[in-house]
Amino acid sequence: MTWRPRFTPLTPIGVAARAAGATNLAHRLLSDSDFLSHYKAVGAPGLLVILGEEKHLPWVDGVVYLGRYTDSPSLLLPTNLEPSVPVALLERSLALMHKQNGPCALLLDPPSIVPLSDARTLARASLIKWLEADL
Repeated sequence: MTWRPRFTPLTPIGVAARAAGATNLAHRLLSDSDFLSHYKAVGAPGLLVILGEEKHLPWVDGVVYLGRYTDSPSLLLPTNLEPSVPVALLERSLALMHKQNGPCALLLDPPSIVPLSDARTLARASLIKWLEADL
């Protein structure tokens, strides 16, 4: 499977970041904490994925914005790329191969699947705790 640029980007409904990009994203979110309740998030060491409406998503350098195809609602992909295979087929294949029962994000660099079913409303204390653990 290969990836090519999308002619029209998907509408962003999430943002993913690793390493320094994730730290920058967390700091950006904390600087405008009035909107934290608009987001859901999952995190791991060096990784942060934020879900929310396009109008509330923060714009930060070094992150990947995620969107979904209408016929593949449980798979989030980079908004600016499209796979060389039908997205619905990719979604089903990933679900079978990786036993994904819920929504997930497919990140490309490095390739990884991030389960999103545990995403919770983002709280300031949780974000600070993630930052402290990640340092």
